Amino acid sequence: MLEPKRTNNRNRGFYVRMRLLHNNSRNVRTSEKSFCYRYFKWVLWFSLSFYFFASFLFNHKPNTTSFISKTTVSQSKASRALIESINSSAVLQYPKHPQDSLNGLKIYVYELPTKYNSDWLSNERCRNHLFASEVAIHRALLNSDVRTFDPWEADFFFVPVYVSCNFSTVNGFPAIGHARSLIGSAVELISSQFPFWNRSLGSDHVFVASHDFGACFHTLEDVAMADGIPEILRNSIILQTFGVKYDHPCQRAEHVVIPPYVSPESVRKTLATSDVTGKRDIFAFFRGKMEVHPKNVSGRYYSKKVRTVILQKYGNDRRFYLKRHRFAGYQLEILRSTFCLCPLGWAPWSPRLVESVVLGCVPVIIADGIELPFSSAVPWADISLTVAEKDVGKLGTILEHVTATNLSIIQQKLWDPRITRSLLFHDRTVEGDATWQVLHALTENLNRSHRRSRVVNE
Repeated sequence: MLEPKRTNNRNRGFYVRMRLLHNNSRNVRTSEKSFCYRYFKWVLWFSLSFYFFASFLFNHKPNTTSFISKTTVSQSKASRALIESINSSAVLQYPKHPQDSLNGLKIYVYELPTKYNSDWLSNERCRNHLFASEVAIHRALLNSDVRTFDPWEADFFFVPVYVSCNFSTVNGFPAIGHARSLIGSAVELISSQFPFWNRSLGSDHVFVASHDFGACFHTLEDVAMADGIPEILRNSIILQTFGVKYDHPCQRAEHVVIPPYVSPESVRKTLATSDVTGKRDIFAFFRGKMEVHPKNVSGRYYSKKVRTVILQKYGNDRRFYLKRHRFAGYQLEILRSTFCLCPLGWAPWSPRLVESVVLGCVPVIIADGIELPFSSAVPWADISLTVAEKDVGKLGTILEHVTATNLSIIQQKLWDPRITRSLLFHDRTVEGDATWQVLHALTENLNRSHRRSRVVNE
């Protein structure tokens, strides 16, 4: 009788179990190897992708059309341009003698009795208010290389009469009722003591009229138009803030449209004490007089009701930052703003035009027919927006459209430091600044120069 070979079966079973265990171990190792290989490939692929992506970012500037991105990317350029434009070190790039580019221009400055000019400076406002270009131009000419102390070699004669510093005790605004008599007195003086006025009937003499309606010397347009320019000044050259592109009695004399005065020192302090690289978090800004119920003054309404419409339409619009009262930090608000509204008041021009530009805010001009200063030096069409008075109700839509299309292009041109320089008056004339622009405009009237005509005749 045969017995089963249990020992062999056990050995066989052990053999089978060992074989299976061996096979399982190999499968596990193969699986682990496959997993590690796949993991390694993914890590390698991710690392290389990240490397090339990072290299791309470091070597390429992002290009985006979103408003926030445009504003953020441009801040460093903006701050650099703004600071450069008012920094005195920027002067170094210009020649030391501005007259070299002014065709040898020579100007004689009359030394009038102090009652015509410097006596008014006892009130500090006289130097710094929006009409103070009459003071600034005088001061700059006294320090200018174009000044001559020999009247016989002069091309033009500057008559320094300050008529905008007689501030009302009632409302604090300049009272200019004395302007005609004060200028008339000055002309009588120089014509009696010098031969030059009578020689040309004043055609080579220069005056400043830096108030609402220029040499008409009145704050209300209908009265200014009725009075017209004093006859004694109609042959002369008037430097005035008022200017329109159509015929107007208050510019029926040879004239140069100049910017209203904004203190370069105040701009410098604003930029020095604020973060000019910060985000412009105000979309549209205006601070100033806005009448809820406009008054009828001699048949006219302040701002032709434009400011009232702005207040009514956008007073509760969160995109618009509209304030009716004075604020010491006014320039800081401009620095925070993308668009600055520049609506007309009684006259079409406004100091907001200059303040907006020099602080990097896009001016939105709402004054039909206005003639802007120094158009040969300032590309107004490229750095500002013009909105017709009748379209002021569409202002929000217009500004949103600009934001979505060409805002960054406008800002890039606006922040050119040469533009800022051309709108600011300095104590000493710098090539390209506002006084230099005046002098350059005068070179276009050298046909009025008696000295030049005499040389030609000889």
